Amino acid sequence: MRTATWKDYSIIATGDGYKLERWKDVVLLRPDPQVIWKSSINMDSFKGLSAKYVRSETGGGKWLFKGKMPEEWTVDYKDLTFKIKPMGFKHTGLFPEQAVNWDLMRDLIEKSNREIKVLNLFAYTGGATVACAKSGAHVTHVDSAKGMVERAGENVRLSGVPRENVRYIIDDCKKFVEREIRRGKFYDAIIMDPPSYGRGPNGEMWKLEAELYPLVELCTKVLSDNPLFFLINSYTTGLQPQVLKNILTKTIALGRGGKVEAYEVGLQTQEDGVILPCGNSGIWING
Repeated sequence: MRTATWKDYSIIATGDGYKLERWKDVVLLRPDPQVIWKSSINMDSFKGLSAKYVRSETGGGKWLFKGKMPEEWTVDYKDLTFKIKPMGFKHTGLFPEQAVNWDLMRDLIEKSNREIKVLNLFAYTGGATVACAKSGAHVTHVDSAKGMVERAGENVRLSGVPRENVRYIIDDCKKFVEREIRRGKFYDAIIMDPPSYGRGPNGEMWKLEAELYPLVELCTKVLSDNPLFFLINSYTTGLQPQVLKNILTKTIALGRGGKVEAYEVGLQTQEDGVILPCGNSGIWING
């Protein structure tokens, strides 16, 4: 279990299927499927609560705004800045638990003392893209959703990352990797944060359990002769850290050596002894 030290984000309380969060000066109440215990406080009546996301019995849901709040705002993590906005499906445009992976990747990039080319697949709004590029890497950011790629560009600019350090691609991730193989392109580091289910821009179907291993195998063909790391993150319930470790061991580490780690990612809450689980990550590190 790993947690990051945030100043602009914190989890105030959890319970009854919800987490009460502070995003700088805005307090949100959002559903979380991992929170199956009872709450010790009445989170709906928490002083300062700005909005709550309520699920619909027929699927989806909506935001209920309970107080004055900006349409969008920014939060900082160390020297990185991200735009936050309540969006559909309870999202805000950022997964703060990923800060532990941002720190790890930045440390590896900065200590490499060489130019690092990073491929970020299923890159969403660019948390990992911003982190790696801020440490000097050249990042190719790939996602099938145009709106999310545009938001990534905003985060890159907010964080003061040079424009030339990031290349944005709106495409199906697998098809993009296949084209890069044909082009003879190589990367020193690869990041992927695939969804459990999804569709590409042309209706391509994605199911994690069936597609993850073949995609990682495919990505071995775009790794450079001296790769730095390969990171997989997953929010899919039931996909244990050991599964990610096994995939990396049987693909990326095969014939390359290095070190493979896998771990549960979590966020420390303000409640005594409560850490909220937030998915799993696995990383291969060269040397």
